[in-house]
Amino acid sequence: MGTLFVVATPIGNLGDISKRALEILERVALIACEDTRETIKLLNHFGIQKPLTSYHEFNEEKKAEELAQKLAANSDIALVSDAGTPAISDPGYRLVRLCRLRGIEVVPIPGASAAITALSASGIPSDEFMFVGFLPPKTQARRQKLASLVNVSCTLILYEAPHRIETTLADVQEVLGDREVCVAREITKLHEESLFGRVSEVRTKIKPLGEFVLVIAGATETRAEAPLTREAVLEKLGMTRNELYNLFFKK
Repeated sequence: MGTLFVVATPIGNLGDISKRALEILERVALIACEDTRETIKLLNHFGIQKPLTSYHEFNEEKKAEELAQKLAANSDIALVSDAGTPAISDPGYRLVRLCRLRGIEVVPIPGASAAITALSASGIPSDEFMFVGFLPPKTQARRQKLASLVNVSCTLILYEAPHRIETTLADVQEVLGDREVCVAREITKLHEESLFGRVSEVRTKIKPLGEFVLVIAGATETRAEAPLTREAVLEKLGMTRNELYNLFFKK
């Protein structure tokens, strides 16, 4: 069988790619990437010419099977995302799991990860942390998710898009409290910036441009979670109002 190489790529500065990663990209028969248009820029920069195939969140299930068959036929494949480490809030998990289930060798090629990079320079305790990834985009669901984290004592790491960073920070302050936070944007890129302080302080300085990583101090004391609304209860149960009424009241 072939080998699946899970290759981390730079999150901004192309100089952060490892020598080993370049050797693997040169060697494999095929590169499965989140967006061929992004990966080709990386390959062109380093003079690498290899066949590319799209592997993204909308075709993961079908493409994972196709790639697993190629691996079973003795083709080595590299899996990359647009930036950072595949499968970490990026496509990759389904293919990796399928390979594990079928006994196909999976080899990680370590490198950049926005979450770990931001944590290392945050000044927030890093001995224990929880990576949450992206919060739900809708306000109610986002606040519910934050409410579920209110008593977590370890450091929290979140990703956020520029058009939601201001509302997310407002929700963090309201639900989790005015904790210490380090907000990093455009890590390793030209306009890299990080802000440290209480959430209330950082909110006044934030520029809603670029991709963000939020490193949030954990809870120092237990706080009561906000009571669930009727809509939140229905959402957790996966039922409509009529279905709930019929279950308990309709004979």
